[in-house]
Amino acid sequence: MQSRSETTARQIDFYFDFISPYGYLASLRIDEIGARYGIPVAWHPILIGVTVLKIMGLKPLMETPLKRDYVVREIARYCRRHGVTLGRPLDGPMMNPLPAGRAFAWMLRHAPEHARPFARAVFDAYWREGRDLSVAEELRAAARIAGVPDEMIAAALSSEEASALLRESIERAVARGVFGSPFVLVDDEPFFGVDKLELIEEWIRCNGW
Repeated sequence: MQSRSETTARQIDFYFDFISPYGYLASLRIDEIGARYGIPVAWHPILIGVTVLKIMGLKPLMETPLKRDYVVREIARYCRRHGVTLGRPLDGPMMNPLPAGRAFAWMLRHAPEHARPFARAVFDAYWREGRDLSVAEELRAAARIAGVPDEMIAAALSSEEASALLRESIERAVARGVFGSPFVLVDDEPFFGVDKLELIEEWIRCNGW
């Protein structure tokens, strides 16, 4: 009998929203996991405002009684364990994720070599430095740090196509059962939450079960 890895072309699909602290924490480790096992990782933008709030009808985590207090402790615990420092309070106002999400979706289509460095720079500027990446100039600054040419980020921010590309990414994600951030699919098997990264590694090592 063939193993799962022999019958399936393996890829790790990583779904995230820039305003998700859990998505940020997962972004710091997901590529390392893929590299450790020789599996490519594909990054996909979603909006939890669509998947969680609109489709699922749930409140934001920080507006949910009891869960809010748990989230604060859980993220602080995770950050201590992994040596991560957040420069943004979890209960602070969230940026509008549309400009960053649209620009990233545009780069995935038109400049894939710049897309992931750009996403990493956005995550870093937003969560580690506490900057507001809904501001165009802050997005341009993040793009420069990522080595994205000025004319390219300008094209991404002014493109009418970018909105459609982000919407298509979200629709494809929902069709695959994606609802939160981070959400990972390996061998079409779903894993939700940054706390599933160790389980994902075990799944890969065992070729599933």
